[in-house]
Amino acid sequence: MDIKLKNINFKYRNRKVLQDINLEIKKGESVALIGPNGSGKSTFLKLLNGLVIPNSGEYLFDNEIIDETNLKDNKFSKKFHKKIGFVFQNSETQLFCSSVYEEVAFGPEQMGFRQSEIKERVEDCLNLMGVYKLKDEVPYNISGGEKKRVAIASMLAMNPDVITLDEPMNAVDPKCKNFLKETLIKLNQSGKTIICATHEFEYTKGLFDRALVFSEDHKIIRDERYEDLIMDREFLKLHNII
Repeated sequence: MDIKLKNINFKYRNRKVLQDINLEIKKGESVALIGPNGSGKSTFLKLLNGLVIPNSGEYLFDNEIIDETNLKDNKFSKKFHKKIGFVFQNSETQLFCSSVYEEVAFGPEQMGFRQSEIKERVEDCLNLMGVYKLKDEVPYNISGGEKKRVAIASMLAMNPDVITLDEPMNAVDPKCKNFLKETLIKLNQSGKTIICATHEFEYTKGLFDRALVFSEDHKIIRDERYEDLIMDREFLKLHNII
């Protein structure tokens, strides 16, 4: 499931948010998106998931063009959204069902899976994320870290090839951060592509192979090994990243 972006530009009204984005992400990579607030990382993730459409340029996912015309085709859209999953920074925006179980079952139900397969997927993902005991709880009543785990379980229930996350370690305790890191490493080792916006350098050691750095003028200014980049403290300070 290779991802290719060619000369991508995107703006909200007249405000540029992404400029001249050219890159390729190969199947099985683990990529960190790094940059100051407002540099375009969240919009980049939304664009990858087809939630916003570029004003110009071409987005290819698994050699198919992702554009407004194709996404309006219900069959094409379902196929695409099975392959890529997204976890928002604020997990509460993704949780709306009356129980944790129903939350994780929602995606597979929309895709028309058999009930036996839905049950298996939901139980597997709840166990993987360590929240099986919460299956009958109302998502609104659980803790922030538990909401994050449930949101990730809901995404994983679709078994996507590409997993995208926006600051998954934001507003969770160190124990949860370590759990999320180890879980994402296992998912990447199983062949999943991981694309993740983060500023949590302390808790992501060993997780990412590659880093893309977004600048305040909404361009990618560095693309290199993650471990090399985070050692360059002078660069990170200069660009308001740390």
